[in-house]
Amino acid sequence: MLPVIDVKKFNTLIEISTLINSNYSDGHALLTKIVESATRLCEGEASSLLLVNQEGNELYFEVALGAKGAEVKKYTVKFGEGIAGWVVQHNKSIIVNDLEQDKRHLSSISKKIGYPVKTMLAVPMRVKDACIGVIELLNKKNGRDFTQDDLEWLEIFANQAALAIQNAQSFEKAQNKIELLQDQIKNDQGYHPFIYKSPAVAEKLALIDRIANTDSSVLILGESGVGKELFAEQIHLRSPRRQQPFIRVNCAAIPEGLLESELFGHIKGAFTSAHQSRRGRFEMADGGTIFLDEIGDIPLMLQAKLLRVIQQKTFEKLGSDETIQVDVRILAATNKDIESLVEKGEFRGDLYYRLNVLPLYIPPLRQRLEDIPALAEFFLKKALKKTKKDIEGFSHDAMEFMLSYSWPGNIRELENCIERACVIGQDRRIQRRDLFLDGHAYASESGAGGRDLKAALTAFKAYYIKKVLEENKGNQTETARALAIQRTYLSRLIRELRITNV
Repeated sequence: MLPVIDVKKFNTLIEISTLINSNYSDGHALLTKIVESATRLCEGEASSLLLVNQEGNELYFEVALGAKGAEVKKYTVKFGEGIAGWVVQHNKSIIVNDLEQDKRHLSSISKKIGYPVKTMLAVPMRVKDACIGVIELLNKKNGRDFTQDDLEWLEIFANQAALAIQNAQSFEKAQNKIELLQDQIKNDQGYHPFIYKSPAVAEKLALIDRIANTDSSVLILGESGVGKELFAEQIHLRSPRRQQPFIRVNCAAIPEGLLESELFGHIKGAFTSAHQSRRGRFEMADGGTIFLDEIGDIPLMLQAKLLRVIQQKTFEKLGSDETIQVDVRILAATNKDIESLVEKGEFRGDLYYRLNVLPLYIPPLRQRLEDIPALAEFFLKKALKKTKKDIEGFSHDAMEFMLSYSWPGNIRELENCIERACVIGQDRRIQRRDLFLDGHAYASESGAGGRDLKAALTAFKAYYIKKVLEENKGNQTETARALAIQRTYLSRLIRELRITNV
């Protein structure tokens, strides 16, 4: 006699198999779906999916469903510790219907979160016979025991989960290769991703939209490391010249004796080492935009020639008397007090006023709190590609600390800090100690646009709510429950804090 097939369970397996073979873009959501289905069909009250972290010889909770799911995810389990640790160590499934009497049971987590566990079913997830994680179901409903039939079905779901993880990893590798190629293309063109969330930057971009269509010179001002070059890129990319060259020159990085040749070119024999003629950066930028970074470092002798280019669009190569005409828009940037340089006679006043037709001040990072979480996540992802580390984000303490730090080096310092933390960090999340910023500068500014406590708390609140929303797949009811607030209040906070993309 043929065995009776449970149609409901069979249809669920077909549904999950279809998902696995059609959509790998959100591996966590797919794993959650698998565990939800296993929990429902085997009638468990709660469930978890734990993944192996070989470096730490431990398991961490990737999915945790049930009343205490959010709290459970704070913990890790060592190999051999508890039922899940035993399953990993022995690569075997297990049914325990009297946990209180089982010495392998790790009761400390249950006690800490206040969730008593009486029965448990746990099975390994295997890829090529190696255990990569564990699915466990807790407390069969109505006080019943888990059965061998439950175990066999859960093993099928575990195989599905392992396949989903394997496919998601393959998909991630492919995505990383694609992103790497895209990054290489972007780098060849010279443009960077532009990451922001703050109203301060949104305001600057709105201004850029208005000035991009003109050919007037723009002087970009701001502290070192605020991203002046990226704002220059945005001016070019939003302008009618976007299809033409964007040429950048760091005036401080080129020796004074070579700067004139670098900007305007030279002919063969113009000086001892000029063995052949060379086009300068202005000639290369013809029809497009030239970005002169650290304009305050241009020597006085060259400033007159630069002024002529701005006024007449003409110049001569070094060693030549032939006049060259170019159609170039000039963007310049400096972190110096250029007005003070003009007063001291170290910078030509007429050149300053011609460059400063459209001044654009870029606020420091300490006045753009909302940008810190978005930039931190971006730099972490970038650093993980380099380091090949398995880090999933920042601890709340680390993020709160980053929001309280003054960042004297601005975005450049933030990027370096996160790359360093990624290299030395040993946990699943970047911890405050990994940032190595203790004892350094803290914000002292306050008032509008400053770094007061209210602004820091608001930025952290937005970051934290978004993270919990992501953990609950955007479900506001579950998120409100995890945050211990009313759903209507959560909806209001999402609107007020402008939380998007969840």
